[in-house]
Amino acid sequence: MSQRNFALGKTNFIIIGIAIFVIILGFILMAGPSSSPEAFEPDIFSAKRIKIAPIVCLVGFLLVIVGILFPSKNNSSENIDTK
Repeated sequence: MSQRNFALGKTNFIIIGIAIFVIILGFILMAGPSSSPEAFEPDIFSAKRIKIAPIVCLVGFLLVIVGILFPSKNNSSENIDTK
């Protein structure tokens, strides 16, 4: 079976997978009960939902960028065939 050349290495995919988990965690932290015309829910203004969760999502998105840009060991300049 031949070896396929992927643009990203195993380490890159692991970092991206962790980043996706962090993003999902941020959206879960943002979820909660909503207010209705009949009842006001003061939890919509909690620090968890308006400060912590967006920061967690931002960290996840930045981690995706790091995962894409992280140099992989198998994509060095020695592997490029010049003919």
